[in-house]
Amino acid sequence: MANEISRRAVLGGLSALGVAAATPATSLTADAARDLITQAVADINAVINSGKSESAMYRDFEAIFRRYADVPTIARSALGPDARSASRAQLSAFADAFTGYLARKYGKRFREFIGGSITVRSAQPVKSFLEVRATADLPGQAPFAVTFLVSDRSGRDLFFDLLIEGISLLKTERTEIGAMLDQRRGDIDLLIRDLQTAG
Repeated sequence: MANEISRRAVLGGLSALGVAAATPATSLTADAARDLITQAVADINAVINSGKSESAMYRDFEAIFRRYADVPTIARSALGPDARSASRAQLSAFADAFTGYLARKYGKRFREFIGGSITVRSAQPVKSFLEVRATADLPGQAPFAVTFLVSDRSGRDLFFDLLIEGISLLKTERTEIGAMLDQRRGDIDLLIRDLQTAG
């Protein structure tokens, strides 16, 4: 049971670092995708093992998320069908609140992973995007697979989904945000306000 809880924590924690709606790559190469994820993973590992306070880790994880993920696209994906009725201002405010929420929510769990690491193994094209495979090694647990899906559709090289042993973080976050929005009777402004202090 403890092992399952830790895996869920990793699943959620990594989602804070980059999930977005699937979009096709154009000219992104396997080498470029691997380089992107190698740098992202180096930043993640550095924060996990930095010894910083939780609040400092939150700021660092939020910065990593903004650096390596397409935040506006992520926000639209998390809102699902409700994004179509949201104004541009609401989408922008939600993206900011969502980013901070994820950093706080999952940053609290990363202290469990001190001494662990994520290692990039390979990169290859799959359909219209690039798949970068890595391995997560956490103290006291067997290594497990982490797969980053990368695209340059936004005009920058970014990863848009992350799978832990086949579980999509994009779908997980969309479900959770959808449930939160349902609890607020579809009020996006109320969701934004609550996300600013939740986590």
